[in-house]
Amino acid sequence: MKKKWFLALAMFVCCLVHGVSDESKALTVWAFTDEIQTMIDNYYRRDFPEAKFDYSLTPVDSFPNKLDDVLANGRGAPDVFALEDYFVRRYVEQGDEYLLDLTDVYNEVKDKLVKYPVQVGTYNGKVYALSWEVCPGAMFYRRSLAKKYLGTDDPEEVQKYFSDWNKFLKTAFLLNKESGGRCVAVSSITDLFKAYLGSRKTPWVVDGKLNIDPAIIDYMKMCKVMNDKGLNGRQGMWSEGWFEGMKDKFRDEYGNRVEVFSYFLPTWGLHYVLKPNSPATSGDWAMIQGPVLWRWGGTWLAAYKNTKNPERAKAFIKYICTDDKFLEAWVKDTGYLISNNNVVNKIKDNYSEPYLGGQNHYKLFTDYANKVDGSLSQSTDEAIESIFIEAVFAYMDNVTTLDLALDDFKYQVNEKLGL
Repeated sequence: MKKKWFLALAMFVCCLVHGVSDESKALTVWAFTDEIQTMIDNYYRRDFPEAKFDYSLTPVDSFPNKLDDVLANGRGAPDVFALEDYFVRRYVEQGDEYLLDLTDVYNEVKDKLVKYPVQVGTYNGKVYALSWEVCPGAMFYRRSLAKKYLGTDDPEEVQKYFSDWNKFLKTAFLLNKESGGRCVAVSSITDLFKAYLGSRKTPWVVDGKLNIDPAIIDYMKMCKVMNDKGLNGRQGMWSEGWFEGMKDKFRDEYGNRVEVFSYFLPTWGLHYVLKPNSPATSGDWAMIQGPVLWRWGGTWLAAYKNTKNPERAKAFIKYICTDDKFLEAWVKDTGYLISNNNVVNKIKDNYSEPYLGGQNHYKLFTDYANKVDGSLSQSTDEAIESIFIEAVFAYMDNVTTLDLALDDFKYQVNEKLGL
């Protein structure tokens, strides 16, 4: 009896000293989406039935604050956690202070991964976060309007009209002229913002100072011209009027019908914006790259630096973000675009999207994703861009001049961010 008690005590002490890192201990996973829960329940558990998880779901708006608290005090931190596009760099740039280095995981699989999600998850040469998905953007246009005003609805031919920003503006004027002022290139000038960010050669912050890339000024000028000349629907993105344009039911303030030629949306925009909000126009859409390559959205996985289960955390992230077998099944079940080129190259030629008139959107998005640059992403992007948009509208609405709008933008960024 004493021997058994002594052995039990010895095992308890060993666990306290060395931690428990086998499959008997639940891996704590925090997320703001039930998507990862589905991955665990329907796929990971199938391949690893003994694995245990403690899964916590928190609304995305509250997620960073919850995560900040536990990372700062070191108590109650999850082993693995999700990071959304708009705040992923905030944590990646904290590097070794809070996050587990995943560079060894990346080195094992780097030859098959799309480059840009890794760039977003990398800081000072180390990989701290990986993603299973890619979200390149595209220009979705109405086939019937293209045929009526451009003489063709063929994506290859339509792309020629929008292959750079100068041609985009020229074609916007053409649509306006040919339609007698009824057809606008886009419903909202905000549609173009993410694409213009993709036009940049340099990031918002360089050497600790605010940097205004020439593409940013070009965007302001584009907004001004399109607004002054009636080349956009003057709607706010996500507004009722913005959605009405998809349905071919948009009318201006005078009750006149307005035709919206296109929408700039990422991968998820097809399945979660266009299709559910405009089923009646199914088949009358097509997709092209448009003036530039760009991206919007996505989810990354990272692990806590001091997790008691570093190897299990790495193995889980490697499975979700890179495993060929799992991701092939995930794509077939969901249709999502993924960051694993081995799987993508195997299946990309077999798609035909009825909503896009039979076009193979998957292959096109894959081509775009492999050319997108993720190296300009920074933790301060969201804060800077929210200030910048105010400057854009002030200039566009004739409240101020371009130079004064830029001066105020610089002042506000310095006041709020010290840049």
